[in-house]
Amino acid sequence: MTAAIELIGITKRFPGVIANDDVNLTVKRGEIHAICGENGAGKSTLMKILYGMQAPDKGRMLIDGEEVKLSSPGDAIERGIGMVHQHFMLADQLTVLENVILGSEPTSRGFVDFTAARTHFDEVGEAYGLTIDPDDLVETLEVGERQRVEIIKVLFRGAEILILDEPTAVLVPQEVEELFRNMRGLRADGATILFIDHKLQEVLEIADTITVLRQGRTVATVDPNEVNAGDLAELMVGSELPTPATGASTVTDEVALHVKGVTVLDVDDRPVVDDVSLKIRRGEIVGIAGVEGNGQHELVSAIIGTLDPSAGAISLNGENIAHWSVRDRREAGVAYVPQDRQSEGLLLTAPLWENAALGHQTRPPFSKGVWVDRAGSKERTEEIRSSFDVRTPNIDVSAHALSGGNQQKLILGREVTSEPKLLIASHPTRGIDVGAQAAVWDHLRRSRSDGLATLLISADLDELIGLSDTIVVMFRGKLVATLDPNDVTPRDLGAFMTGAHLGDEHTPTINQAVQQ
Repeated sequence: MTAAIELIGITKRFPGVIANDDVNLTVKRGEIHAICGENGAGKSTLMKILYGMQAPDKGRMLIDGEEVKLSSPGDAIERGIGMVHQHFMLADQLTVLENVILGSEPTSRGFVDFTAARTHFDEVGEAYGLTIDPDDLVETLEVGERQRVEIIKVLFRGAEILILDEPTAVLVPQEVEELFRNMRGLRADGATILFIDHKLQEVLEIADTITVLRQGRTVATVDPNEVNAGDLAELMVGSELPTPATGASTVTDEVALHVKGVTVLDVDDRPVVDDVSLKIRRGEIVGIAGVEGNGQHELVSAIIGTLDPSAGAISLNGENIAHWSVRDRREAGVAYVPQDRQSEGLLLTAPLWENAALGHQTRPPFSKGVWVDRAGSKERTEEIRSSFDVRTPNIDVSAHALSGGNQQKLILGREVTSEPKLLIASHPTRGIDVGAQAAVWDHLRRSRSDGLATLLISADLDELIGLSDTIVVMFRGKLVATLDPNDVTPRDLGAFMTGAHLGDEHTPTINQAVQQ
């Protein structure tokens, strides 16, 4: 059988970096082919080349046996290749149908032909078993449903080869199961799927074939029935698969953070955080589980000071900081690892030593009075580089030059070395490989044992269960459960996160010790 895709000797260089180094990849027609590798292994660059977003410096690309040169995503779409990006590209205020046809609108006499669009939409949904109401507003959809819209969108344009980039990153286990059912249905109907993921157990569950990239090269193509997660981790990073387990409790009686009755309203005066109360003690990690969009981000924003709560108190070491400035909170000991490291955590064009000072530039060693202490900043950055294994040729390179995992280690190092009283870690391992993930977990565990109070927000439910001393679940702005991580599974968490347990007589109530 002619391969759907053949990439032969693909090489792509950037200044100072070889992203792809003589990469070879063969994907059979009608299979789910997973691509694994640590951050900086070349996965994203290779997929951008396949989708026409970048041109290779060397190498050949064959689609169904025919050599092609793709100069744009439009060229890729014409060849039947579609890409579903990790961050959804949907307009919330438009309907499902309007999002699907956007940029590819069928027309009649100069007007959008919605009748033809709806007919084709229904045909695609029926052919691939992807059902969703075309008249629903995207802003009303759950995360899994939004992803389904993205898949329908590429199929609507005639894609027979789908690239799914980290598609499970924000899904609960039940939504992952639904996605995998959809993927198997697509495969049964003849679609070819390239699946990029860091979660090795998921890769083993869904893939027909797995290709591993390491340092820009193809190191192996394996049958998932003949390897395990440890084998894949060894191929990817040369070490065993890490686990997030924390070990013995280090929780003290000293309360570092007390959130009491906090409410945050949106622009329409609706509560997005609704009367939330919780406590975090020194040496404790409290994890928040919740489908994105259920108030976790707004709660974090209220604690760090970028949103002003309409009601409630936020106390740090017994002092109400609810209406303090962001700067005052930072100087009082609130450290923050943001959910989007590139847009919220770094100045990508600035050197590493300047990024190491962000949020702490008013205090030594980054300043002397009102002046920037360049020598002190560089010395602290070198300490972070060494202690947190930030892999970089020097601290004068821009943050943009680092891989995602090294960017994350730089941010975590910056925050932890500031001697905080409270660390808020929002999705600290999202989009990073198992090696960097293990390093982040190690530092969170070490900080916990040193007495740091930590609020952990994560879509990785194994991470939440492994690292947390207590897990609280947010649903529609409220805390609906407080759970012992020793007695809960990812599937149990998923049920609470989607509201499946609401009304169940066995649903745990909010722990009174947390609420008071």
